[in-house]
Amino acid sequence: MVFSSVLFLFYFLPVALVLYFITPKRFRNVTLFLVSLVFYAWGEPIYVLIMLFSTVFDFTNGYLIDRYRERSILPKVILIIAIVGNLAILGFFKYADFMINNINSLFGLSIPLLYLPLPIGISFYTFQTMSYSIDVYRGDAPVQKNVFAFGAYVTLFPQLIAGPIVRYNTIAEQLVHREESYDKFASGISRFMTGLGKKVLLANNIGFLWDTIKVLPAGELSTMTAWLGIIAMALQLYFDFSGYSDMAIGLGRMMGFEFMENFNYPYISKSISEFWRRWHISLGTWFKEYVYIPLGGNRVKLPRVFFNLLVVWFLTGLWHGANWNFVLWGLYFFVFIALEKAFLGKLLKKIPAFFQHFYALLVVITGMTFYAVESMPDLLAYLKTLYGFGAGGFMDATFLYQLSSFFPVIIIMIIGCLPQPAQWMRRFATGKRNVIVPILAMILFFLCTAYLVDSTYNPFLYFRF
Repeated sequence: MVFSSVLFLFYFLPVALVLYFITPKRFRNVTLFLVSLVFYAWGEPIYVLIMLFSTVFDFTNGYLIDRYRERSILPKVILIIAIVGNLAILGFFKYADFMINNINSLFGLSIPLLYLPLPIGISFYTFQTMSYSIDVYRGDAPVQKNVFAFGAYVTLFPQLIAGPIVRYNTIAEQLVHREESYDKFASGISRFMTGLGKKVLLANNIGFLWDTIKVLPAGELSTMTAWLGIIAMALQLYFDFSGYSDMAIGLGRMMGFEFMENFNYPYISKSISEFWRRWHISLGTWFKEYVYIPLGGNRVKLPRVFFNLLVVWFLTGLWHGANWNFVLWGLYFFVFIALEKAFLGKLLKKIPAFFQHFYALLVVITGMTFYAVESMPDLLAYLKTLYGFGAGGFMDATFLYQLSSFFPVIIIMIIGCLPQPAQWMRRFATGKRNVIVPILAMILFFLCTAYLVDSTYNPFLYFRF
C-alpha cells in the first residue's frame, strides 16, 4: 500500500487516524503498532513476520545491553550480535542473488538463484533497528522497556517504506511524550498534501517522459534526447522521493511526531559535498553517525579520510541496490567528494556562483545515469550518447516533440526545485493561514484524486529498498 493511492487516502488513513485518536493516550503506541502492521501486511503478508522478528530481536538486544552494562565485554558482544543479525537479514534478502551471480561469473559455476522477493522498506527499517542498539550501547538514548512503544518505532507506517530514516535517539522522547494538537494536525495535512501533489501531479507526469526515452535503443538517441531523458529522470526522482518524505513528515505531525527533514533544495547546490548535505539527509546522517565518525571521520590524516569516505560511499551505493551500477554510482560520487576535499572545493569558491551551480548539476545529473540504467552495456551506451559520441546525432525530431510536449511540466518542476516559491507562499499565507492554506490543500487533494482515479500510472520508485 502506497500513500499515493485511493486505497490509502480514502480507506486506510481515515480509519487509522480515527482509531489512533479515540484510543486513550497511554495506549496510542499499541494502536499505532497494530495499524502499522496492517499497513505493511497489506502488501507483504508473509514478510511482516521478518519485521516482527527484527522488532523482538532488537528490543531484546537493547534490553540486554542496558541490563548488563556494567559487565566489561558482554554489552559489546550483544551489540555485535545485533549488528550482525540485522545485516544478515538485510544481506540475505537483498544481496543473496547478487552474490550468487558474482560467484557464478567468477568461478564458472551454476549455483541456482533464490529469486527472493525483496521485503518492502527493509533497508529503511533495518537501519532504524540497528541505530537503536547502537544508541543504547553508546548511552545516547534510554533503553525502551515497552515492546509496543518500540514496535511502533520500528513499524511506524508514515515513514516505514520510503523514509526518512528515523534514528532512535531522535525519537525516543517522542515515543513516550508527544503532544497532538489541532495546529499540528492542520500543519501535517498541509505538508502531506504538498508531498502528494509533488508525487502525483509532477513526478508521475515527468515519469512518462523518462519511461518513453529509456526504452529507445541507444543508437537511436540524439545527444539532446539523452539529456532530456536523464534530466526528466532527475526531476522525477527528486519530486517522487521528496514528495514521499513530505507525506511522511506530514503524517507523523498529525500524530504528534516531528521527523527530521530529508531534503533541502539539493539542486541549488554549488558542490557535490553540498548536494549530499541537502539530498536524502537522513541517510547521509546515518552513515556519518554510525560509519564515518566511528572510522575516524575527519580527525585523521588525509589518506585515512579518503579511505573512510571510500567505505561510506561504497556502502551508500550498495545500500541503494544489489547491482554493480549502484556501486559505481556510489564510487562516482566518492571521487568528486574526495577531489573537493583535496583541492577542488577551494578552487570552486574562487569562480562565479553560476559556474559552481553548473558544475554541481552537471556532475549530479550525469551521476543519475548510473542510478537509472542498470545494465552495464546500456549504461556505457547512454553515457556515450550523453556526451556526443552516440550514433544519433546532436538533435532530432524526438527531442523537439518530447520537449514541446513536456515543456510546461519541466518549467514548473524547475521552479519547484528553488526555495524562493515556497518562501513566497509562506509569507503570503502568514496572517491568512486559516483561509489560504486549507483552500490550497483542498485544491491539491481534488486534483490528485482526479489523477489517481483516471490514471493507472503510479510508480513506486523505492520498492527496491
